Amino acid sequence: MRPDRSWVLPLCWTAVLLDGFDLVVLGTVLPALLAGHVWGLTPATAGLVSSAGLVGMTLGALAIGTVTDVIGRRRALIIAVAIFSVCTALCAVAPSALVFGALRLLAGLGLGGCLPTAITLVSEHYADRGRSSSATTTIMTGYHVGAMLTALLGLVVLPQLSWHAMFVIGALPALVLVPLMLRHLPESRSTGQPVRSAEAVASLFRGRVLLATLAFWVTSFMGLVLVYGLNTWLPEIMRQAGYAMDTGLALLLTLNFGGVVGLLVAGRVADRAGLRRPTIAWFAAAVLFLALLSVRLPVYGLYMAVFLSGAFVFSAQVLVYAYVARVYPQNSRATALGWAAGVGRLGAITGPLVGGWLLSAGIAYPWGFYVFAFVAAFAAGSVSLVRSRRDTVVTA
Repeated sequence: MRPDRSWVLPLCWTAVLLDGFDLVVLGTVLPALLAGHVWGLTPATAGLVSSAGLVGMTLGALAIGTVTDVIGRRRALIIAVAIFSVCTALCAVAPSALVFGALRLLAGLGLGGCLPTAITLVSEHYADRGRSSSATTTIMTGYHVGAMLTALLGLVVLPQLSWHAMFVIGALPALVLVPLMLRHLPESRSTGQPVRSAEAVASLFRGRVLLATLAFWVTSFMGLVLVYGLNTWLPEIMRQAGYAMDTGLALLLTLNFGGVVGLLVAGRVADRAGLRRPTIAWFAAAVLFLALLSVRLPVYGLYMAVFLSGAFVFSAQVLVYAYVARVYPQNSRATALGWAAGVGRLGAITGPLVGGWLLSAGIAYPWGFYVFAFVAAFAAGSVSLVRSRRDTVVTA
């Protein structure tokens, strides 16, 4: 059966769902690991273990542009899904924190390659329909659906079974997804237009593109500090603030549900209004609601503030990816996305480390939310430096 273009969105969406499940599963099980003193973990060492996976993601994202030049985007995405699923399953039987961290690093290689490849495939297949922004944000709802499933399963699985089961559950869907991708996922429509990797990277630093490249890197760094800092540590921050463990997981679920709603709204706004103004506005709104989380609110107010924080924080970061895909020409788009995501992963490493340090110092509540609000403000300022005509392609 010949691969059909109609399979692109659902298959990429599902791959990103597993990506989101795998990335958030660590934040879901960390309270149980810390409470049970598994491997003698502390908040600081748990932050290092979390960052090991993010180092792998950085390397995977930086390398993916070159990999897709050699083997194509379809194969690269399938291999990425297979790698992180196998390593996630092996995490369930890790005998030590060192082995667990090593497996998270290897899983990170696949995770780092999955997201930019999926975004590139979708944006290229839907560009001629004028729906590249909404298609990009739609597949990124998969990330937050995966995160929500992780939080829901954490509420059910952790009391009944153990943290080991969470990693097994996260890996099993790949047994169905990978064969479906092999059978139905089409190659990128830009196949047959190879570009030397060195030339593609060099094109990111020519003429007016240079400022856009640097601004996107800074914005992606700040955006992923927020995404990974919140998804890794929100349950534990709320536990230290005096809330029950299941309340922290419920708030994590609420945060990512807000992300899904925010993405659906943001994509349609960007299709109509362009990407520059909505991206700036979304980060600016994130400043407000993150700062609000530092205040003790009535229970309904707390859940609403967490929901709105997720709606603006997570969709703002995805608008950055959509903006990158819109700004760069097709022959350097995968490289631009890979490098923006790869440099951004340094922020993903930084977020859990900062959260672990604040928790160890006993000041994560409320100071963690002040830090996150400042990061969102910096992101809004940096992305405002990107200027392109009608949010279309910028050339050197």
